[in-house]
Amino acid sequence: MTSLEIERKLISQGYRLVGGVDEVGRGCLAGPVAAGFVIFPPNVDDSLLSSVSDSKKLTARKREHLLKIIKSESLCAEVGWASVAEIDDVGIALATKLAMIRAIEKSLIQPDYLLVDAVKLDECLVPYESIVKGDLLSRTIAAASIIAKVTRDFHMSSLSMEYPGYFFEKNKGYGTRDHMIAIKSKGPTDIHRVSFEPVASMKR
Repeated sequence: MTSLEIERKLISQGYRLVGGVDEVGRGCLAGPVAAGFVIFPPNVDDSLLSSVSDSKKLTARKREHLLKIIKSESLCAEVGWASVAEIDDVGIALATKLAMIRAIEKSLIQPDYLLVDAVKLDECLVPYESIVKGDLLSRTIAAASIIAKVTRDFHMSSLSMEYPGYFFEKNKGYGTRDHMIAIKSKGPTDIHRVSFEPVASMKR
């Protein structure tokens, strides 16, 4: 269960602005990868954030409700992106880091310590800790995953009108059965990651 225990410990050590960062869409076959970045004030009321957890474990409606709370209670809540072209060019691992750095750089408030979900982010200019399954442990990382998930899902749903028949409004770019059938019958679009299998083998 997520908590602010890690953040509280860092604050007691003198860090005031503890940020959390997490990515969404890393395993998709289509669409960009997104990263969320959140900083809560040191004295944030934890009871207001009690429902904040790993975005994958929440319903879409719950995530959208929590997004409003996160934005109202945080000092900053930003989303950074790496495009499909960048993913195909440099690979998903580097593209994920690009999205994370961009999310942090967008913020007017910069962290003095960063909690990152499972990624070694040596490109970051402040001390950081990479935490495996961080979105299950740190409430700040979980909040970052929620804002990234809601924002990316909205983006993919909007793309479904531009690319009908691929069901992006449902699958958000993940390799569901209907999505795979659509790629096989219609071919990949320009927002499919052609460096990913099985898309690479389906190119026309």
